[in-house]
Amino acid sequence: MATMYLVQAFKQVGRKLVADPVQTTKTAEKAMATAERLAPTRAGVIAFSQEVDVETDAYDEPRILLKLGDLPPGLME
Repeated sequence: MATMYLVQAFKQVGRKLVADPVQTTKTAEKAMATAERLAPTRAGVIAFSQEVDVETDAYDEPRILLKLGDLPPGLME
């Protein structure tokens, strides 16, 4: 198993939130720092980690590290 650290930011386009490309980082600390850096210029940002079994391509449930701003309803709940 390997741990992936990801950051997903969202822009406000009219009444919709549009996702930016997902960014990967090497640590939880870097994921949270990236989310905090993006937050002032985005409607919302979420940093999360996810365990992945590279042999079977199986993913565990994501673990939220940090949520900032407005996010799509039901995202990772």
